[in-house]
Amino acid sequence: MQSTVFSSLRAWAGRAKRDVVALWIAAFDARTPWYAKLAAGAVAAYALSPIDLIPDFIPVLGYLDDLIIVPLGIVLAVKLVPDALMQEYRQQALHRAGRPRSYAGLALIIAIWLGAAAWVLWLFWPAG
Repeated sequence: MQSTVFSSLRAWAGRAKRDVVALWIAAFDARTPWYAKLAAGAVAAYALSPIDLIPDFIPVLGYLDDLIIVPLGIVLAVKLVPDALMQEYRQQALHRAGRPRSYAGLALIIAIWLGAAAWVLWLFWPAG
């Protein structure tokens, strides 16, 4: 029973990794509609970013993005890409040698953290 659960979770995780790479490919293909490109690019950039928006060391919230936000983003973006194209992108993702890295996602997350830090400093800075 327990090995069945773990094997199905492992298979799901493998499909999610494949779909993230397929979405990365979709974001740069001219045949993908603009709204699907936008969603696919955002989801793939976040999922492939070397750092998380909410770091994993923060209890409960740290894993919230990995367990809820990213999978929901993948489902939404996959539904926006036409089925025939998504199947093609999935095949391409299976044949890719390595997983891409998203430095744009990294830069966006760093910008969000720096903006939040600047806002907190501004909020609590004593008025002169």
